[in-house]
Amino acid sequence: MNTIYTALGMMSGTSFDGIDLSIIETDGKDYLRFKKNFYYPYDPKIKKLLHNCKKKLSNKDSKAILKSSLFKESSRVITMLHAKAAHSILRTYKKKVHLVGFHGVTIDHNPSKKKTIQLGDPLLLKQMINLPIVFNFRLNDLKNGGQGAPLIPVYHRALAKKIKEKKPTLFINIGGISNFTYINKNKMFASDIGPGNCLLDEWINSNTSMPYDKNGKMSSKGIVDFNFINNFIDRLEHFEKKNVSYDTSDFSISELRGLSVEDGAATLSYLTAQLIADLINSYPKVNNVYFGGGGRKNSFFMKVIKKLTKTNIVNLDKIDISGDFVESQAFAYLAVRSLLKLPITFKDTTGSKKPVSGGVIYR
Repeated sequence: MNTIYTALGMMSGTSFDGIDLSIIETDGKDYLRFKKNFYYPYDPKIKKLLHNCKKKLSNKDSKAILKSSLFKESSRVITMLHAKAAHSILRTYKKKVHLVGFHGVTIDHNPSKKKTIQLGDPLLLKQMINLPIVFNFRLNDLKNGGQGAPLIPVYHRALAKKIKEKKPTLFINIGGISNFTYINKNKMFASDIGPGNCLLDEWINSNTSMPYDKNGKMSSKGIVDFNFINNFIDRLEHFEKKNVSYDTSDFSISELRGLSVEDGAATLSYLTAQLIADLINSYPKVNNVYFGGGGRKNSFFMKVIKKLTKTNIVNLDKIDISGDFVESQAFAYLAVRSLLKLPITFKDTTGSKKPVSGGVIYR
């Protein structure tokens, strides 16, 4: 029997809203048990710090970013918040945890330059919580010709086995960027799709006092600008023929200036839904499509996707898998696979030249 590890995974996504934490038991292969989830929200000052950090440092030279005082201070602050969040969940769990998957906060991701930079200090975190830390999950994939993302497909495969899904299926995550994994038995193909919540969140945050369009209420009141959508899709690098990875800085709301708040929201929501629907429709043999990520709560997204597709849309929460914590669970799973030197990315998930193991372990 394979050794069963208890791992804590921590994920802070591109929406900069907070930290998702999950404890799971796994052998890094097929055995998977969910133990505990926890959400630690950022306060407005931290959100502002992260947005400022990304705005000022994104697309700069890697060395310049890593040497900057803004990066160093932001990294220290984020690490201390992750430590505080980790202590919160570990206090309530009370059982032994073997290691921690620490994703950090992505400030810059540019596959064409083989560059990915996350805020976070694994050595400081190790000192603060006294557990082995697995960090820097993306870099090895980039070095081997991959896009460095998405990293979740191998975990989606484990979920498919857990729920005994034997037919060809899709897992779709709507975070800041939307991404998908196609699974047919042990075969996988994965890619980013395009903007998920990132443009809509930016639009709402820039034009209202709200951080996001809760339940798609603002979007449901607007009129969709289909010219914008068609032009955007024409320019977007297509995902069918190769693996693609995006950063939120790849997209802009600038072309929507002049639209009302409601019309801009409706247009951006419809864009995300249209891209996802097109992806689903490109896999006609799929019966079930499983949705996770914050975007699954946007009823406008989901209504449009259901309208434009014929497959069975399944919210992961309906089958006892928390759609809010798939990524944090995944980084716990990836940490164990990294410990065991098992691959976390593959040619058909990131475009890497070979199966690649991932994170650097700090014992």
